[in-house]
Amino acid sequence: MASDQHRVPRVKLGTQGLEVSKLGFGCMGLTGVYNDPVPEEVGISIITDAFTKGITFFDTSDVYGPKVNGTLVGKALKKLPRVEVQLVTKFGVAKLEPGNLVVKGTLDYMEELKKLVEEGKVKYVGLSEASPNTIRRAHAVHPITALQMEWSLWTRDIEQEIVPLCRELGIGVVPYSPLGRGHLPRFQAENLDKNKIFYARIEKLAEEHNCTPTQLALAWVLHQGKDAVTIPGTTKAENLDNNIGSLRVKLMENDLKEISDVIPIDRVAGSRINEHYARYSWKNANTPPRDGNFPA
Repeated sequence: MASDQHRVPRVKLGTQGLEVSKLGFGCMGLTGVYNDPVPEEVGISIITDAFTKGITFFDTSDVYGPKVNGTLVGKALKKLPRVEVQLVTKFGVAKLEPGNLVVKGTLDYMEELKKLVEEGKVKYVGLSEASPNTIRRAHAVHPITALQMEWSLWTRDIEQEIVPLCRELGIGVVPYSPLGRGHLPRFQAENLDKNKIFYARIEKLAEEHNCTPTQLALAWVLHQGKDAVTIPGTTKAENLDNNIGSLRVKLMENDLKEISDVIPIDRVAGSRINEHYARYSWKNANTPPRDGNFPA
């Protein structure tokens, strides 16, 4: 399937038996959320190219588009051996628009997902943007295989409690936006001048490691543990090759510390998401008890 030049290693994600490519592919950008959508044939070509080069782990959601992303991914998968593909999808967000996000919250999701696994319709269950409380409660109903959270050189707040919790429970971690969404919104307007010094430092370290800054940033995420499988996305074939090249970057413990230290997280200007969407992030996403309600 993949040439030696592009071979992507296989790893176990979580402790429930799921095996995936060490590098995944986030499909969201193909139909546009932070960018313009690409033509359908281009999206299908990139997914096919990723598979040919060893990536078998693809991420989508019904809210991307909405729905059109899943349709595009489905058309691409029809051209591939489906049994060799691990497809991740998400649900629960009813509307995703600038300044207007609607979440369908119910306490019965895990019970229903457990039934779907028992019926053979779903193989594994995961969570995204979940708080420690929600992770524990969900895992008690049915084992959680993986947790999808933002994790990058620019966003590391899950390291204090969530990553240790996942390792305690045997849950794999799927870092999304491993490149900091192109460093947005941190590299916009008033934050740009404050943060560009950090990018310059990464460029210098990348030269020392004989790789691109993108590859160094991805390698840093990939070296956070065998249980971390990241899902960078792209709309360009050359960027796909660049991302896959991150797997050839070898980092030691002292390298990881040096890279972490060049971006002091408490000095990065700007938040990872805007104020409206922050209300729905994992820090504000505790599932209420059955006799309670979400705070207004």
